[in-house]
Amino acid sequence: MSEFLANMYPWTKSLHIIAVLTWMAGLFYLPRIFVYHTEKVTPGHETDALFQVMEMKLFRYIMNPSIIAVWIFGLALVLTPNVVYWDTIWPYTKGAAVIAMTWFHMWLGARRKDFVAGRNTRTGKTFRMMNELPTILMLVIVFSVVVKF
Repeated sequence: MSEFLANMYPWTKSLHIIAVLTWMAGLFYLPRIFVYHTEKVTPGHETDALFQVMEMKLFRYIMNPSIIAVWIFGLALVLTPNVVYWDTIWPYTKGAAVIAMTWFHMWLGARRKDFVAGRNTRTGKTFRMMNELPTILMLVIVFSVVVKF
């Protein structure tokens, strides 16, 4: 298995990066849609239904497949020989940030369900502030992987 993973490394790494890019796009965009949904739409209005469809499609058809691919290819990279050195700090900082990013993904999914049920209590300001979280986590991940401290 190790030899197979080593031979597949360029493909695995490429697919991991592609999945991260699509996942990050959704993590940046969905909270922004929530801001507009919260501030510009009255629950029950036909625009409310339009926003719900946009949010559902982004979450289900882009973000969910992306997070699955990120985890599959990321774990494959962890298992590839000579990719991760556990005596350094960076795998742990990256791992913690990826877990936090996964929590944020799930938090967004729960907020989407709040809109569907008509019980959103968050403000546009809350969604704007939460929209900064993936940027901070992305910085931790990129610096961890590139600098390898």
